[in-house]
Amino acid sequence: MKTRGPKTLLDAVRYFADPVVCRDFLAAARWPNGVTCPRKECGSKEHWLIKTRNLWRCKSCKKQFSVKVGSIFEDSPLGLDKWLPAVWILTASKKGYSSHRLAAAIGVCQKTAWFMLHRIRAALKNGSFETPLSGEVEANTTGVGGKEKNKHASKRLHQGTGNAGKAIVFGLLSRHGEVRAKTVSDESGATLHPFIRKNIETGSDLLPMTLARFVLGWKMSMRTR
Repeated sequence: MKTRGPKTLLDAVRYFADPVVCRDFLAAARWPNGVTCPRKECGSKEHWLIKTRNLWRCKSCKKQFSVKVGSIFEDSPLGLDKWLPAVWILTASKKGYSSHRLAAAIGVCQKTAWFMLHRIRAALKNGSFETPLSGEVEANTTGVGGKEKNKHASKRLHQGTGNAGKAIVFGLLSRHGEVRAKTVSDESGATLHPFIRKNIETGSDLLPMTLARFVLGWKMSMRTR
C-alpha cells in the first residue's frame, strides 16, 4: 500500500521527522533506478546499507556515502528534517515564499532560510537535486567519428575539416575534475546554452577548454558510466 504524502505543512514536518523516511524519499528522487554511488569516479550500484548509521558502503570503491553526498544538501549542517519540509513548502506555494516566512516556518535564521531557498530554487530549475558545477568551469565540443577526407568520395558530406558528419559531444569540466558531457545535434548557442544553464551554478566563470583536456575528461566520464 502506497504511503500518503504530506498534504499540509504540519503533515510535512511530521512526515520528514523520521531520518529513514527522509533517506528513502531523497534516494528515490535522486536514484529512481536504484541507489548508485555518487562518487564520479565510481558510479557503482553494488553496495550495502549500514542501518545503524543511515549510510551505504560501496562494494566497488569501499567508501561510505549518505544520501546527501553529491547533492545540494551535502555541505549543509542542517538535517533533511529541515531541508525537505522547505522543499515541500516551496513546491506547494503558488506565489513564492520569502526567506523570512521560511525561517519562521522551520525554525532557522533568515540568512539560513535565504541560502536554502537559493539552493532549492536552483534545483527546481535544473530538475535535479544534484550539485551544479561552480567556480571556474571549462567547456568545449568535439566531433567523434572518422575524418571526411578518409571517407569514400560518394560518402563525404563536405570538403575540408570540421565536425560535419560526426557525432558532436559537448562537455563541461570543473576545476575539481568533475566532467559532464552529452551528445548534441549542433554547436549553436540555442543548443548548448540550456545544457550550460542546467549544469553550471549562476555566477560561475565559463572558460574555453583545450581539446586535449576535453577528450581526456570525456573518456574518463565514459569509463565511469
